[in-house]
Amino acid sequence: MNIRFDQQTILVTGATRGIGRQLAVDFESLGGSVIVTGTGKDSPGFVKNGNFEYYNVDFCNNKQKQGFTEFLESKNKIDVCINNAGINRLNYLEDVEEIDFSEMMRVNLEIPFLITKLVAKKMKTAGYGRIINISSIFGKLSKEKRSVYSVTKFGIKGLTVSSAIELAKFGVLVNTLSPGFVMTDLTKKNLSPEERQNLSDLVPAKRMAEPKEISNVALFLASGFNTYIAGQNIIVDGGYTVV
Repeated sequence: MNIRFDQQTILVTGATRGIGRQLAVDFESLGGSVIVTGTGKDSPGFVKNGNFEYYNVDFCNNKQKQGFTEFLESKNKIDVCINNAGINRLNYLEDVEEIDFSEMMRVNLEIPFLITKLVAKKMKTAGYGRIINISSIFGKLSKEKRSVYSVTKFGIKGLTVSSAIELAKFGVLVNTLSPGFVMTDLTKKNLSPEERQNLSDLVPAKRMAEPKEISNVALFLASGFNTYIAGQNIIVDGGYTVV
């Protein structure tokens, strides 16, 4: 199986670090022209050497959101869309601030809906497209301090299913990809080695995933080799959610 994305335009939101960065790098390495979004004014180093286009956008800013909408509308085509941007602010249910609720709903659910709406038009015209919504195991289960985050991630699955039903007949396949615990730079920064090991011990595979392992699944779902998977939630968690 030789997956390639030559002459394809791929959009990856929230792609300056972690899983998003891995996705962007891998799509570009396989021939794709990759649009990368991030909140930093300066483009990340990896986009300077390759077939990348960087767009700085804070989706919580209405003016910047509108600017990105116009930017996306100006594109002739989007072959693959990865809705990866997301934020997570931990708090107990009774302590959730309205601003945190609003911004998490905006970035994690409203923006994927808006982007899906915009790219779907282009994909229907082309008769081909792949949309992958990056969710989380916390869109299947939850835990303390994840109330709002889980609301958004459960919602993403609804977006996937409803849009898949509408778009599959046009050759546009929409799926959700839900990672478990992933060894990103942020994970290493926020969790001590002992905390990371404790999480790993909860996973049947006895380790966290590497970003590349998540990307590999996305590459298949986004490729022409995926011809019949639509509306599904693909969980990549080392068996965590089945224990």
